[in-house]
Amino acid sequence: QVQLVESGGGLVQPGGSLRLSCGASGSTFSIYIMGWYRQAPGKQRELVASIRSGSITNYGDSVKGRFTISRDNAKNTVYLQMDSLKSEDTAVYYCNAKNPFSVQYWGQGTQVTVSS
Repeated sequence: QVQLVESGGGLVQPGGSLRLSCGASGSTFSIYIMGWYRQAPGKQRELVASIRSGSITNYGDSVKGRFTISRDNAKNTVYLQMDSLKSEDTAVYYCNAKNPFSVQYWGQGTQVTVSS
């Protein structure tokens, strides 16, 4: 089992920045890929960014060039730096981890609200 705990959400004005953190505990040796998903009211959960072994990253089209995902393996933590935030980035952001057998783990979610 893997436990994920997110932090760093909040309220920010359009154009501002936030950094989300997700700490993993438990069977972290089994984690193959970590990432962030988000879900806005009335919408499906969507991939924001992911990072896998070798620091290979993948981003959703709507956040490319504005968000950066990184991982500190020593701390079992993944970060999401979000810059140039827009109102459409408002959502609950979930941390996700997968093992090589496609078993997924989810954090509890953290609210990000972009509003003036």
